[in-house]
Amino acid sequence: MLAGLGFLAGCATRGASASSDQLVGFTPVPRTFPDGKHIVIANEYEYETFVPWGEPLTSGAPAWQWPPSASAQAQQVGIGHDGMTFFALDDSGQHGLLALNHEYGSNPAVLGVDTPTTLDQVRASQHAHGVSVIEIRQTNGRWEVVADSRLSRRIHVNTEMTMSGPVEGHALITNPAGNPILGTLNNCANGQTPWGTYLTCEENFNFYFGANSAFEPTERQARYGLTGASFYGWHTFDPRFDLSDPDYKNESNRFGWVVEIDPANPAEKPVKRSALGRFKHESAAFAEGRDGRAVVYMGDDQQFEFIYKFVANDDWRQTLSAGKSPLDEGVLYVARFDDDNTGVWLPLTLEQPKLAAAFDDQAEILLQARLAATLVGATPMDRPEWISVGPDGDAFCTLTNNTQRSVADAANPNAPNPYGQIIRWRDANQHVGTTFTWDHFLICDDIYQTEQSLGSPDGLWADPDGRLFICTDGRQFEGKPDQLVVADTTTGQLSRLLVGVTGCEITGLTTTPDRRTLFVNVQHPGNGDPAVTSFPAADDGKTVPRDCTLAVRRKDGGIVGS
Repeated sequence: MLAGLGFLAGCATRGASASSDQLVGFTPVPRTFPDGKHIVIANEYEYETFVPWGEPLTSGAPAWQWPPSASAQAQQVGIGHDGMTFFALDDSGQHGLLALNHEYGSNPAVLGVDTPTTLDQVRASQHAHGVSVIEIRQTNGRWEVVADSRLSRRIHVNTEMTMSGPVEGHALITNPAGNPILGTLNNCANGQTPWGTYLTCEENFNFYFGANSAFEPTERQARYGLTGASFYGWHTFDPRFDLSDPDYKNESNRFGWVVEIDPANPAEKPVKRSALGRFKHESAAFAEGRDGRAVVYMGDDQQFEFIYKFVANDDWRQTLSAGKSPLDEGVLYVARFDDDNTGVWLPLTLEQPKLAAAFDDQAEILLQARLAATLVGATPMDRPEWISVGPDGDAFCTLTNNTQRSVADAANPNAPNPYGQIIRWRDANQHVGTTFTWDHFLICDDIYQTEQSLGSPDGLWADPDGRLFICTDGRQFEGKPDQLVVADTTTGQLSRLLVGVTGCEITGLTTTPDRRTLFVNVQHPGNGDPAVTSFPAADDGKTVPRDCTLAVRRKDGGIVGS
């Protein structure tokens, strides 16, 4: 079902690049870059924009029109471009599938109103979320959508899914209404597997649930932000998202998971892999552990939440050969960072006495991973976001910021922490050990007023040669737009590759297998306000700005980042 797809995935093996003493050789964009009306990129580079929000996925799909109808949006690229992976379909690396997350789109941006007033508006908003799988090809030096692809499709809030692992069929994900498991939303960062599948991560799912009548959250609901206050108003017309509707009392438990998608098989239902735990998933970074075991590192993006890893029980190749998923049987751990730069991975299982006393079974532990992590003494972190594993086995995690922190600790040394840091660790026993050593790769406060300034690190990718690509999300020096910085992990050198437009977030990183094209996203340019920018269209003060993907290349055809 999942094995043998033969994809040439976007994270290529180590290959020819700039010399080891010149990993990052381009001319950095200066900190005093222009006013945010246009993308600014290093002199050695060029870019093109493509697959904007609303782009038809096939030649028969409706053309872009704002605001979209529900039926049109279901056939178009979604909004809130975020994590993504390129899956090559041939050896050229110029033809493949782009699996692209759509994190969010506010009601004013998508619908042109603050609150939906019809079910069609709710459906249009729902269909703007989720994931796009887009067949793309490079023709005459430009990337474009393959018009009549049998593989391009939308996966959104009303797409039928399945649940696997310990939570499958549990009473806590079953509704009295008997409705099937539908949809994925707030899809932030991502991961990919060596068997050719895409991992999309559900983050702030609580934003979509409201209450039409009196509702008092339980302790477990409150820990996940399910208070009855909704950012979207879907609950007014869609009872699935009404926390006060007893027929859908467990609907919120169906969100907050890592979802596995087979990009090459439209007939295969996406699967929510419950063994990886339920929280506000920011990313799912795959590493092959000792004995071929699948390891997935994950962050929970909220102030004072945790870093997790899943370790499979058996070699992933043997597991697939037996007809099972490598992501269904294993142990979920949470990290404790100690003051002496060592740490411990704490198992979230019933073998832990505190968890056995608090939960009835393993499924409950996974459903309430946050509470379980607190009970075992994990270290609360400053918004753990993207994680990437470098070629030497080091794992890096962006800790974006935490303005609410009042007491510092070794792993989170600033209180408050407005600018964030990047923490690095190396596990014992090739990713499957229960101990690790750690340090800080970067503390943003230390460089915030220098030429290398960056704040709020978010998106992250460690390439096979030792470069670390860092995207930012907010709080740049002097209010400048967000940026993409490339770091040499051996020297610590930081070089600014590009800067976005005002109001946007730079996010999502993937490359072609030869690493001659880097795909990166411009999310919510101008925060959806045409008076700020009409990007990627020419500025006219009227055209609604649209999230889009940049295809970035060196002008000399070299490896990106060099």
